[in-house]
Amino acid sequence: MGKNERTSKQVGKTASKLLRNLNTPKAVKSVAGSALTQRPNKKK
Repeated sequence: MGKNERTSKQVGKTASKLLRNLNTPKAVKSVAGSALTQRPNKKK
């Protein structure tokens, strides 16, 4: 993955929702977690 490749805001939101859902399969949560780690950190 290149330096400038980042997960989009919409994909990050969807990944967050999937991780919070108790019925989401473990494999999907793994992919969602990977997507969130590729999001830029929030600015303070």
